[in-house]
Amino acid sequence: MAAPSTRCLIGPVPFKDVCPDGDGDGDHVSATEEYGDILVSTLPSVTSHGVLLRQYQGAWLAHHRVPGVISIQRRFEPRRGDVLLASSPKCGTTWLKALCFATMARAAYPAGAAEHPLHRLNPHECVPFLDDLFSAGQEGKLEALPSPRLMHTHMQHHLLPSSVANNPDCKIIYVCRDPKDMLVSLWLFARTILPCEDFSEMFESACQGKVIDGPIWDHVAGYWRASKASPERVMFLRYEQMLLDPVATVRALAGFLGVSFFPAEEAAGSPADIAKLCSLETLKGATGNNTGSTGAFFKFPHQTYFRKGVVGDWVNYMTPEMAQRFDSIVQDKLRGSGLTF
Repeated sequence: MAAPSTRCLIGPVPFKDVCPDGDGDGDHVSATEEYGDILVSTLPSVTSHGVLLRQYQGAWLAHHRVPGVISIQRRFEPRRGDVLLASSPKCGTTWLKALCFATMARAAYPAGAAEHPLHRLNPHECVPFLDDLFSAGQEGKLEALPSPRLMHTHMQHHLLPSSVANNPDCKIIYVCRDPKDMLVSLWLFARTILPCEDFSEMFESACQGKVIDGPIWDHVAGYWRASKASPERVMFLRYEQMLLDPVATVRALAGFLGVSFFPAEEAAGSPADIAKLCSLETLKGATGNNTGSTGAFFKFPHQTYFRKGVVGDWVNYMTPEMAQRFDSIVQDKLRGSGLTF
């Protein structure tokens, strides 16, 4: 599909339609080239689930994304109305992208339409991933998107530039998941294309906080505190609660984003249509999720983003002793925050 003109368009629009693979600002070097590898190479490191991690400002980041995070902190320029989705990896990111895109863009792309972008594109092709774009020097692509822009990051809250974190004109939606399920899902996802260690080894790393974009407890606690301090700007979601009532989740997202459903839309069943369009069953069967791959540095086949999507699958990979130990660590790290799992 040819990239449409962004004139007169109202966002969000599918990122890949506006910026096909290979298109960009054309004259910007990658963040690694700009900032050099010297700074990154001096940071503490560890290898976990087949990825070299570096500790930057207290967070464990994939080595290749550290320059991108620095670049985001130094020069990301938000627009009024920007919406940033945030999460640790494997916490419902793909689902959240689909739900928010379908909800915000429903005037241009009705959920029941046969030609809806989510039928032909993976949700990650609809909503850009800031961390990779800035790391690859492709942030210029964001300028082609009409407002309001819908974007995503795996960055911890304290890593966000103040221009986003403290901006009354930008909104953040965060999704978390039971850390045990998140860890198992991350291991299974990574090993589809990477030389990943046994789960027990990754588990030990996670207990020390040394997992990608971790420590897990710091990631979730940062956005939890932000949501309590500014609930009008930061929405905190739990994957398990979203599963219990997807339609209520769609309504809550619409309300938070300032695009609540009109009575006529409610009568027509629009919230339920969006929930159905974005369900695991529908997305699994979509053409765009059965072909192709996504990722600026690691190419993950689109099929790998859709596994079980259930609660409690950790019991098939963790012993009761492992689960108790991990729960105790997380509980201790979150003590006093008011957040529990």
